Amino acid sequence: MSVEKFLRIHPKDNVLVALQDLEKDTVIDFEDQTFMLTAAVKAKHKFSLVNLNPDAPVYMYGVLVAKATEYIPQGGPISTKTVHHASEPFQLGARKLEWHKPDTSNFDSKTFMGYHRADGSVGTGNYWIVVPMVFCENRNVDVLKEALVDKLGYKKTKSYDGEVDQLVDLYKTGKSVEEILNADIAASADKANSKRLFKNIDGVKFLTHEMGCGCSRSDAQTLCGLIAGYVTHANVAGATILSLGCQNAQVSILQQEIALRDANFSKPLVILEQQKVGTEAEMMQQALKQTFAGLVQANQNERKPAPLSKLCIGLECGGSDGFSGISANPALGYASDILVAMGGSVILSEFPELCGVEQELSDRCVDEEKANYFMQLMTSYNARAEEGGSGFYANPSPGNIKDGLITDAIKSAGAAKKGGTSPVTDVLDYPAKVTKPGLNLLCTPGSDVESATAEVGAGANIVLFTTGLGTPTGNPITPVIKLSTNTALALKMPDIIDINCGTIIEGTETIQQAGERILNYVIQVASGEVEPKAVQLGQDDFIPWKRGVSL
Repeated sequence: MSVEKFLRIHPKDNVLVALQDLEKDTVIDFEDQTFMLTAAVKAKHKFSLVNLNPDAPVYMYGVLVAKATEYIPQGGPISTKTVHHASEPFQLGARKLEWHKPDTSNFDSKTFMGYHRADGSVGTGNYWIVVPMVFCENRNVDVLKEALVDKLGYKKTKSYDGEVDQLVDLYKTGKSVEEILNADIAASADKANSKRLFKNIDGVKFLTHEMGCGCSRSDAQTLCGLIAGYVTHANVAGATILSLGCQNAQVSILQQEIALRDANFSKPLVILEQQKVGTEAEMMQQALKQTFAGLVQANQNERKPAPLSKLCIGLECGGSDGFSGISANPALGYASDILVAMGGSVILSEFPELCGVEQELSDRCVDEEKANYFMQLMTSYNARAEEGGSGFYANPSPGNIKDGLITDAIKSAGAAKKGGTSPVTDVLDYPAKVTKPGLNLLCTPGSDVESATAEVGAGANIVLFTTGLGTPTGNPITPVIKLSTNTALALKMPDIIDINCGTIIEGTETIQQAGERILNYVIQVASGEVEPKAVQLGQDDFIPWKRGVSL
């Protein structure tokens, strides 16, 4: 099967995407046109289909993504030297709620094995969490971690102690720096995991952070809301909360936020305040006894069948490249549409990476109130960023730009494909919780760890994370499944990639086929049958968003 050299994503587009490295003077035959490239164009990058004068619009995915800064001849490369970010203005428009629901027949009879909660939600895991209300308690959280993880059988196996021992031996024997650098260091064998004491508890997770005090009251309230989202999360069996006592993020605020999310909250919850308890020793003894008792109680819950409508999937991307919007993201969008058609929930976040597609998404909101709210959140967020000396236009990272995402609108138009084509049923501001099935828009930064942290706080019990460059990250309580946009990445970093969507670029699989393959894998992970790489590696990243700081 021949591999295509280039692609036009949308009929309105006036640029083509190189699917492989193309040399200068490569002849391009497209529809009724024949021309040559004026310069070499690397795979993932774009070149002009027509002559573009200065200030001429550049279209991709059918939307404005840039304007020319200089004359670009037909076949000329699109780069940061030849174009700058541009996007269309947006306003309240007519509702566009018609969509082509995908065929769900391959999934209608399928279920997953999950942990059923009193509030009707179903978890894909069963974790106990230990969370400080303020960074002052991080050390006490670390002490609990040291005491509990290994003894309960949750210590991860990978260790590089053996490699360090070999380097120490080389140094002691007088080897030079050059000899040490060139030495053949044998990988140490993985240690066997201790047997879990509690067979139905997937882990005890410790969510340290750098917030809680020395911040605005608004940030403290938001932090309490995020922690409440984790405490009430379907994947959480119970929680231990450590408070100093005098911080802005008060326990009373946390309790209010928990009640907002679950008025009949009944999970085991341990709350200890150091300034009331006294010594560290007394604090630790109470924390250990009460946490252990809670684990005994939580261990009684076992996996049982649940409909796929109980899945809430967070849609995330990080280390994106020029293939993200034409392989992994649309495949994820198709999987999202299947789940929505079956009554499930999906979360599209990273608002700086929705710049340029505001009109389409607002038109897809089920009512004008939600459309206006989405536009308001986008406008106010960008304004705050500009007040700080930046703006959405600054979102692409150096890695994004190097691999073809040269403006925020190009990145955004591809990133939005993760959300599929269904109507937007709700619009949420961080750290709100998802309460409606369907496609939910959640205001978060484009920073992938902060955004994934927020999606889980909103209720995502699975996160699907696309990457073109490779991003080693995960979440403490929700499985994060990594999807590569290209095969080269999947082969280069097999330790972090779970699913390869480079098959779409190579023409061996359609977007629809990849989407179904993704959803079948999700079911396995949700049932505890497969551990994604991020879980295997213990990538438990938790970073609360401090509003106004991140893009």
